[in-house]
Amino acid sequence: MEIQDPSGGYRYITCQIQNCSDKTMTVPFAGSTDRDSLTVQDDYIFLQTTSANRTKYYVSYRRNGFVQMKLPKYALPKDLQIISTDENQVFVAVQEWYQTDTYNLYQSDPQGVYYSILLENVRSTKQPEENVLIDILEVRGVKGVFLANQKIDGKVTTLITYNKGRDWDFLNPPDVDMNGKPTNCKPPDCYLHLHLRWADNPYVSGTVHTKDTAPGLIMGAGNLGSQLVEYKEEMYITSDCGNTWRQVFEEEHHILYLDHGGVIVAIKDTSIPLKILKFSIDEGQTWSTHNFTSTSVFVDGLLSEPGDETLVMTVFGHISYRSDWELVKVDFRPSFPRECTDEDYESWELTNLQGDRCIMGQQRSFRKRKISSWCIKGKSFTSALTSKVCECVNTDFLCDYGFERSAPLKLESSKCFADFWFNPEAPPEDCVLGQAYTSSTGYRKVVSNVCEGGVDLQQNLAHHMCPLIAPKGLQISIREESLAVRPGEDITFIVQQEQGDVLSTKYQVDLGDGFKAIYVNLTMTGEPIRHRYENPGIYRVSVKAENVAGHDEAVVFVQVNSPLQALNLEVVPVIGRNQEVNLTAIILPKNPNLTVFYWWIGNNLQPLLTLESFLVTKFAETGDVRVTVQVSCGSSMLQDSKVVHVFDHFHVLPLKFSKDLDMYNPDIPEWREDIGRVVTRLLAKETSIPEETLMTVVKPGLPTAADLHVLLPANQPKKKRSITSDKRIAAIKQALNAHNISFFLRGGYWVLVTLADSSSDSQRIGGGSGYWAIVVLFVVCLVAVGAFILYKFKRKLPGRNVYAQMHNEKEQEMTSPVNHSEDTQNIIQGEEFIDDDLDSQTLVTPSGRSGNLNSYRVPLLLMPVSVQSQAITQAWF
Repeated sequence: MEIQDPSGGYRYITCQIQNCSDKTMTVPFAGSTDRDSLTVQDDYIFLQTTSANRTKYYVSYRRNGFVQMKLPKYALPKDLQIISTDENQVFVAVQEWYQTDTYNLYQSDPQGVYYSILLENVRSTKQPEENVLIDILEVRGVKGVFLANQKIDGKVTTLITYNKGRDWDFLNPPDVDMNGKPTNCKPPDCYLHLHLRWADNPYVSGTVHTKDTAPGLIMGAGNLGSQLVEYKEEMYITSDCGNTWRQVFEEEHHILYLDHGGVIVAIKDTSIPLKILKFSIDEGQTWSTHNFTSTSVFVDGLLSEPGDETLVMTVFGHISYRSDWELVKVDFRPSFPRECTDEDYESWELTNLQGDRCIMGQQRSFRKRKISSWCIKGKSFTSALTSKVCECVNTDFLCDYGFERSAPLKLESSKCFADFWFNPEAPPEDCVLGQAYTSSTGYRKVVSNVCEGGVDLQQNLAHHMCPLIAPKGLQISIREESLAVRPGEDITFIVQQEQGDVLSTKYQVDLGDGFKAIYVNLTMTGEPIRHRYENPGIYRVSVKAENVAGHDEAVVFVQVNSPLQALNLEVVPVIGRNQEVNLTAIILPKNPNLTVFYWWIGNNLQPLLTLESFLVTKFAETGDVRVTVQVSCGSSMLQDSKVVHVFDHFHVLPLKFSKDLDMYNPDIPEWREDIGRVVTRLLAKETSIPEETLMTVVKPGLPTAADLHVLLPANQPKKKRSITSDKRIAAIKQALNAHNISFFLRGGYWVLVTLADSSSDSQRIGGGSGYWAIVVLFVVCLVAVGAFILYKFKRKLPGRNVYAQMHNEKEQEMTSPVNHSEDTQNIIQGEEFIDDDLDSQTLVTPSGRSGNLNSYRVPLLLMPVSVQSQAITQAWF
């Protein structure tokens, strides 16, 4: 099962179901996994992990330990879909980094670890629910046969393989159409192509129909031509597993096989009501029609009774959009006078498109009912007749892991070449000193191929003794995947090693705070190193692996800090254009060398980064500019924002307060803002100057001091500004010198506000002329805290995160040719599941009630020429 751990990741946990408790749970996979990635299928368990936009896939064979799946080194998968796990082998479709609507097909060894490419650019389709459908179909009834649609340069063509993907070829077109007219379709310019779609609705079958107990019988929708045409869906059938094809219908039909394929039922895929179905008892060579109802109905689906030998089917549908379901049961049993005997069968031998009889290492023959025989195959029918093991030939071998064929579609091209990144002579990663290993010749026998003797492309394997390999790919990480922790927090270090002998390797671990230790077999045992840092700081954690052959070292820096508690952005609210301004971020607690500051000026999306808590900048345009700072320290982050008013002209008057104020100065931003507001309000009231043109800024620190900013009205003409400013300055000075500005503090104290220096020319600040520029420089020298150099760092945006998924579709035995209305569509796409293996079939009506079809079975007589039917109308559950 998959559970979420406290760190937010997901863990794979196992336990015995009869004794499952916290004490009995085990963790087969040490790290965290991607959510919903755990897939159990046959002898294999799959899961995936994603880190740094890279996804890794792991497999467990027969519930043993998890091993990373070895795809070609530079496949770099974006997604991986499990196609098949039959016969101790895994088929996967991998969407590689350069693909958008195609996947590459790979085949594994029996353990599901090493993968070799079989076919490139198999077409894929993404469903609205984000499910991915791959155009590949395993032909049921004959092992090793697959159909696939390959898409190259926008052109889709259908391919078939008889040896589990080792060789692929096009489908041979029929010579004549269903009316006996020549098709004029000649290879290599024209072939048969089939749609390999899965239906969106789980109750609707796909476009190609095969059955385990009807080997060689394939019926599908497609077209003739140089490529597959999306909306052309003629029906073709083959009874010899794809060697020869015949056209049977000009439009798509949905198919139901009865009696091991002895009866094929077809109904047209249409949105109009029907009362006719077609059936064939000679593998589609001739077709008969039957009026299964006297009143045309919208057909919602076809159902067969459980068992491959059944000859009973049910058609269900509705007369109108608001009517109840109509059920019609059709029984083919009375049409057959007897059960078949041995004389009613004939044999046929399986061959590929080149005429070879030895397929998957054996000659296989099957039996089928003679066309002239009118009998029931029955429950005891078996299709397999004989098999004979063949001698091995080149086509029984495919390329081993790390090797590829130069032309995968060509049978004559059987030579495998090593990929540039693969060294066949290199020892495997798990090579242990004293043991032997064999270097690959580039070939391996196709899994489940039973050939014997003959050619052996795996012979003359070079045997080597495993050398003492130096450690390589040493890594140390924190299980919680965060390099920033809090003091006193428990940390678990994990040491991993990609290559090298581990039995003779010693590991020297230094955790940076005085703890040092030497371990043996550290990466083999998988034992974590647990530690706790008590004091804030930066700690260098290192591990050195060393044996006689060499050494490797891994280092990680751990930041131990307390979480941020408070942030305040200190900035002068009024500044002159092109004048330097100091932005200061005050944080609590202070964490030197552990904090990163991100500064956003105005609407700029690219931040400036500093390791200091201040930034010196200029504003080239007048107006209001918002300044924002984000402070990142470990796993915590805070933000504060202030607005700076930028002007061409304004005045600054330095203010001082009576000493009683210093006794109650907590030196926090809120207190200073309140003092500034009360002084501004009192000055505006005393002088009748608009309050919005005054701004008092109380400076941090002691003794308490402030600057009064006198702003010019925005709508005042420039030529009157100096006269007006002089009058306002004089009024302010008069009010301050007359001791008219005071406010009540606490405890009986009154605070008096006066000018710090009423005679200084530096009280006037502005810009626009040489004289004013000199005054500005003079004032800056008096009031500036300091000058700083700003370094701007550019940060690359990370690439998009690609999520991988695993999905496996199961074929259904129910078909629904039409979807007429929203009501019917909602019914078909409901949560109910119809299983062929159940003794009864449960359906859901538009009213939501359910019922058992067995309760309403009425036997109907179906004859080849003249038939009678009876229906159960208005069936209500």
